[in-house]
Amino acid sequence: MFRGTISRITLSSLAVASIVTAACRAEAEETLVIEDGNQVSIEYTLTLDDGTVVDTNVGQDALTYTQGKEEILPALEEALLGQAVGDAKQVSLTAEQGYGPSIPEAFQEVSLETLPEEARVAGAMLMAQMPDGQQRPLKVHEVKEDSAILDFNHPLAGQALNFDVKVLAIDEGQTEPEDSEPEAESEASE
Repeated sequence: MFRGTISRITLSSLAVASIVTAACRAEAEETLVIEDGNQVSIEYTLTLDDGTVVDTNVGQDALTYTQGKEEILPALEEALLGQAVGDAKQVSLTAEQGYGPSIPEAFQEVSLETLPEEARVAGAMLMAQMPDGQQRPLKVHEVKEDSAILDFNHPLAGQALNFDVKVLAIDEGQTEPEDSEPEAESEASE
């Protein structure tokens, strides 16, 4: 009789252990991690190697992007793969992984008359409209007697970038075939 009771306790304990193990597996499977196609919301602070804070959204709206669509720097996207909500990560990118090196060909000399008077000082930042209509920041690199040298490199070109990132939300993306096109209207409606 005593032996039968021990067997029942052991079997009951095994059943409970089995249920707990199954629940833990299900929870582990349900933990959503960043993967291509997910909508990801992050909080971040971007600093340079000297500690200068370049940008942050801490205490503001989250930055939301689609993983794998290169809406943020590709090397940063890659570093965030596999992270879960609540994860915090420090990511350091080389200049090449960030906005690339400073390219000498991106410096152009222009007549001083083409610049607004208040921008005729080294270090002044301007917005230029490119031929494709996009606006691009540029910096007055040097001012000479009758001309100025403008730097069309990205303002962070040549800089290592350090990100402190916290994952705030992950939403599973809609998987669409790469070659999907909207359905054509029927010819009968023409």
